[in-house]
Amino acid sequence: MSVYDFTAETADGQTVSLDTYKGNVLLIVNTASECRFTPQLEDLQKLYGKYQSRGFVILGFPCNQFDHQAPGSSQEEARYCRIHYGVKFPMFAKIEVNGENAHPLFQYLKNEAPFQGFDETNPVAQLMKKMIMEKFPEYYIGDQIKWNFTKFLVDRDGRVVRRYEPYEEPLDFEQDIAQIVQQNNAALQ
Repeated sequence: MSVYDFTAETADGQTVSLDTYKGNVLLIVNTASECRFTPQLEDLQKLYGKYQSRGFVILGFPCNQFDHQAPGSSQEEARYCRIHYGVKFPMFAKIEVNGENAHPLFQYLKNEAPFQGFDETNPVAQLMKKMIMEKFPEYYIGDQIKWNFTKFLVDRDGRVVRRYEPYEEPLDFEQDIAQIVQQNNAALQ
């Protein structure tokens, strides 16, 4: 099984098989327009622009499960990302990432890349952990997505390589993306 075995609905309502992205390195992200981490969209777009020509695609999935921070329709969420952050990567319909109605793709991603804990040396991670433990303790349990902007790096074979928690800034793990894009490009030659 791989991410290519799943389908998802785009922001404009089209059902797409993720095997459409076969052969690309993917970064799959649950997004929200009204989150403290929403400015990460700008750096995500920078990474997409920089590596897209080498087979790198970001897939954005708005999710309203975390303190109702994606209140718009799927189309409104996608439009917000385009207008305010210049997002050109594919945006999908709003989904749930945890619970009984979690999208099957995110169930798979969580299973393949379990939660490894928060980086206790990172001040934002410390604050995030405290907030979740106090206000949303159910999110901290197990391998659940902890908040908006959890990111999953997927290789060209559809295998999940790494999970990045919301406080992990996209440009801070650019070297991981560059490495997997380059490794995969070398394998293709």
